[in-house]
Amino acid sequence: MNGQTRSNLHAGQTVDIVLKADQRTGKLTRGVVKDILTNSQNHPRGIKVRLTDGQIGRIQEIHS
Repeated sequence: MNGQTRSNLHAGQTVDIVLKADQRTGKLTRGVVKDILTNSQNHPRGIKVRLTDGQIGRIQEIHS
């Protein structure tokens, strides 16, 4: 599932995100969603979330 649509997400899901510092390289960080930070239903670069470890980034991939 892609991370561009907010309705696909909920707290507790495992996701891959790109941190702000890693946007140039595209390096992915895996974690569990704690908070959804993007208010709009869709975002072309991915919905912004906070992971349980405190890292913030945009979702690239959602894992079941």
